[in-house]
Amino acid sequence: MKLRPEQLPGALGKGLANVYAICGDEPLLTDEAAALVREAARKAGVAERQSFQVETGFNWGAWVASFDSLSLFSSCQLIELRLPTGKAGVEGGKTLEAWVNQPPPDTILMLLLPRADRAMQATKWYSALEKAGVAVHITPPTPEQLPAWIGARLARHGLKADRETLAFLGSRVEGNLLAAHQEIEKLALLLPPGELSLEDARNAVTDVARYDASDLSEAFLKGDAVRYCRIIDGLEAEGETPILALWLMSQELRTLHRLANGVQAGEPLSALMRENRVWDSRQPLVARALKQIKLADLGTALHTAGRIDRASKGLLRENGWVMLKQLGLGLMGKATLNDGFNYGY
Repeated sequence: MKLRPEQLPGALGKGLANVYAICGDEPLLTDEAAALVREAARKAGVAERQSFQVETGFNWGAWVASFDSLSLFSSCQLIELRLPTGKAGVEGGKTLEAWVNQPPPDTILMLLLPRADRAMQATKWYSALEKAGVAVHITPPTPEQLPAWIGARLARHGLKADRETLAFLGSRVEGNLLAAHQEIEKLALLLPPGELSLEDARNAVTDVARYDASDLSEAFLKGDAVRYCRIIDGLEAEGETPILALWLMSQELRTLHRLANGVQAGEPLSALMRENRVWDSRQPLVARALKQIKLADLGTALHTAGRIDRASKGLLRENGWVMLKQLGLGLMGKATLNDGFNYGY
């Protein structure tokens, strides 16, 4: 059975399954889900808990053999197995599949896994687990969902905030849910229950946002100029070089250029999307960007990307981050695309 995190408490209230899989890459949310399983097991009388981590050389046979007999002091035990890579290997896959299909008596297995990608979900052991046990798929809130997520967390402490305040809080903690959780806990300690004002939030919350270079192309495709600039400023402040962000943006620009060329030649966009391996979830964003950006501007942008690359590697006396910011803003119609650049090389 596949569940969303918010469905887990209700499922646990109906009784414990023999096997659980907590799947996700966000430490705060996966830890919270695992804690719910542990607490439900404790309330059900499971007094013993053992934890293991699969590493190179992990002995699957010895691991299974150790559960042939239970502790003399416990009638039931919770076994936690952390599989950081999500890859069990041949022996591990067979072991997990056999366990799921015929669990040892008086044991509950909780697997702690990374995000369940297609490769993991295609394995026999995972398919058996999802069929016979409970798989909780955890995904962090998107930037658009983050204010509502924060609002729900604040409500647990009796705090309320308007949209502007929630948006401000989201901008300060984006990409760092653990820090977001800590800031919310801090607000609950500092302020009495009730309305949280924007001024209170500004005074209390530290800017702990953390960005990834991959966030940049998403903000660009959405036409979100404010977030695009904020991500660049954040990456630069963290001491990153523009090289990875530029590479990811260049990949996006090349894809858009190929798609725009194909559309101009009369080819259907849906076929072009498949041919260029644009994921279904990204197709609306890509289609939106194609409507906003001219083919000629995409060509100009690709030339500019080459110049930014040289600046990022110290071959030009220009700031690569500033140039990358100008490039994105130009394509989003927020600035002149060729302002400050020499395209005649």
